[in-house]
Order: sequence, then structure tokens, then C-alpha cells
Amino acid sequence: MKAIPDAPTVVASGPLTAKPLEQAIAALGGEEYLYFYDAIAPLVEAESIDMTVAFRASRYGRGVEEAGDYINCPMTEAEYNAFVDALLQAETIPLRDFEREDPRFFEGCLPIEQMAARSRQSLAFGPMRPVGLTDPRTGRRPYAVVQLRQDNLAGTLYNIVGFQTNLRWGEQKRVLRMIPGLENAAFARYGMMHRNTFINAPALLRPTLQFRSRDDLFFAGQITGVEGYVGNIGTGLLAGVNAARRLQGQPLWTLPTTTMLGALCDYVTHAAPQDFQPMKANLGLLPPLHPPVRNKRERQQAYSARALADLEAFLEAAEVAL
Repeated sequence: MKAIPDAPTVVASGPLTAKPLEQAIAALGGEEYLYFYDAIAPLVEAESIDMTVAFRASRYGRGVEEAGDYINCPMTEAEYNAFVDALLQAETIPLRDFEREDPRFFEGCLPIEQMAARSRQSLAFGPMRPVGLTDPRTGRRPYAVVQLRQDNLAGTLYNIVGFQTNLRWGEQKRVLRMIPGLENAAFARYGMMHRNTFINAPALLRPTLQFRSRDDLFFAGQITGVEGYVGNIGTGLLAGVNAARRLQGQPLWTLPTTTMLGALCDYVTHAAPQDFQPMKANLGLLPPLHPPVRNKRERQQAYSARALADLEAFLEAAEVAL
């Protein structure tokens, strides 16, 4: 396919969309809403951050009402130097030929390990600059600080600001846990930098996976900003079901956000458009349990039981035979 048909359509072209179709999608949604590379910062589960070390604050006390959106992990000079050393020695994922040869790759968005390699102090004057922040434990400005920004409305996920990286996932876990307050961090998503054509779904799609300005056009799979095989298959199923229901004059489905597919579709269609980054399925997307369940295995079982019950009720209301 080199163009989008003027008929009921599901676009599921994958992360390496061919140039003609890529241009057709850009013409439909606007060049500013089509991206060619992921530069994704790691994502941390909020409850795994040690708040006896980390603290909530905005720089210079600005936006006090938004202070909860940022968590700060302060570093001493010794901790900073040890972190930089580990970063420079960590193993990275080799770039593919087409990524190295494309001038758009890394454009305006350097991996943290490349920033550190340029100058030992580049991180302290870049994404880890401590200006405008005071460590409440010492009453002084830290030597460096790692900021985490709230990533979802529920406040269960935080991304590490400016920490796009090409380190291998095992290395990310080892090195990032050197950051004070993240020693026991649980990562909902590791940082990535790779070729990936995807649209700004929050600006262009409804939770039904319909294109906002065209009712008979649906998007599915990785081009929507969903990561992972199962998540991509799930969005293909939902887009196909909704395309068929529209042709039959039936109401379209928006799945409960307590189900993983519902939560994933809700995230990619409701995240902040200006900061949108692809997302894989993870428990941090689900609404918190009430009351909270502390045991990890029991919490997973509780999420599953709630999802199955809510999905069964949803399908019964939609008069679908189970």
C-alpha cells in the first residue's frame, strides 16, 4: 500500500513504514505528528522510589501546585563521578546500518552516554543540573540531581527526565540503580533509541483507535505508539472489531481501563501530546487497587481478577456471548 484508501481502513504498517505510505500518513495527520525515531527515557514505578532520599520539588519553587509532578534524586560529587564512570563503561546496543546512515537519527536528542563521553561535566550542566533545587536533608543545593516527572494521570509511573539511552537493558538496571533513591527501582520500561515510525496518538486517535477527523479510519499496532508483540496484537484486534462494528452500525468499544488493553489504549490516546512516547503493557498503567495490596504476587492476582470481572461485565453489557 502506497496510499490510504478512501474506504473503511485499518492502518497497521509497523515501525518501518515505507516512504510512500509514511508520506500519506504525514499528509493526513500533519508532519508534526509523525515521528521517525524513539528516544525513550526509562520509566520507574512510583512506589519503588525511596522517598527518604528523593524529594518532591520544582526548580526555584515555581509551579508549587505542580511540585508533586517532579521527584528529585540528589547526588554528591563522589556519587556523580561514580555514576559517570559506570555510564561510560556500560555496554550499548550497536546501531544498525540504516540508523547510523540516517541524518535524522539522534537529531537534537543525544543519549546520556554520548553526552557523558563528550565531557565529564556535561550531565551536571545538562539533564542533571541542580540549579533551583535544595536537598531538604542537607539544606544545600546538591552537586547534581536526577529528576523524575510524573508520566500518567494516576501518578504510578515516573520517567527519568532527559535520560534517553542506548544502553543494554541489563546495564540500565545496574547503572540507574546507582542513583540515590533508585537503589530498588522497578522499571516499567527501559530507555530505547531506535528507528520507529509512529504517530502522536493522543493528538490524532480516539480510545476506539479511530482517527479523530475520519470515522472510518483506524490505526493499530506499533504505529499507534504501543510497544510489545502482545500489545500490538491486542490493538489490531480492537481496531478490527471496531471497524466491523462501525460497518454494522453498532456502538464502538472503549475497553475498561482496568483491563490491560483498555489501559494501554487509554494511555496512548490520553497522554500529554507534547511529551508523548511509545509505551508497552505494564501494571503501572492500571488504576490503583483499593485497598492497596503490598505483596507483589497477590497484587498481580488482584489486578487480573479485577480485569477479568470488569471485562466480563463489559461484554455482557455489549451482549457478546462469552
